[in-house]
Amino acid sequence: MSKPLSIPRPLVRVNQWTILLSALSALIFQSPWLLAIPLTANLLGLFFNFNPFMKLARLFLKKNPSEYIPEDITQQKFNSIIAISCLTIGLIGFITGVSIIGYLFTTMVILASGIAILGFCIGCFLFFQIKQFKYRIKKQAV
Repeated sequence: MSKPLSIPRPLVRVNQWTILLSALSALIFQSPWLLAIPLTANLLGLFFNFNPFMKLARLFLKKNPSEYIPEDITQQKFNSIIAISCLTIGLIGFITGVSIIGYLFTTMVILASGIAILGFCIGCFLFFQIKQFKYRIKKQAV
C-alpha cells in the first residue's frame, strides 16, 4: 500500500484548530502544558504519520478523502516542523521561567494557525520561497 501524497483539507483544518485552541487555552488559563497537546500530536504525525486528531476527524468525513481539496503532504510536514519548533520553544520558555519567550512563540503559533485557517498559509509561503531560492541558486550554478 502506497503512502498518500496529500491530506484532505478538512483534516489539515482540524490540526490547525487543535494548535490554535490549545495554544490560546495555554495562554488564557496560564497552563503551558496545554502546548504539549498539539506538540505531541504533530510529533506523532511527523515521525509516525499518525496524528491522533486527524485520525479521529477522518471518521467524520462525509465524502471519500480523495473528493476533498488535497493539501500537499510535504508542505504539511514542513508546516508541522514550524509548529513543533514554535510550540517546543514556547513550552521551554514557560518551563524555564523565560516567559517572554513562551509568550512570543506561543503567540506566533496562534497567529500562524489562525491566519492559515483564514486561508493564507505562512508555512506554505516560506516553503515556496525556499524552493524558489534553491532553484535560482541551481540555475546560477549552470
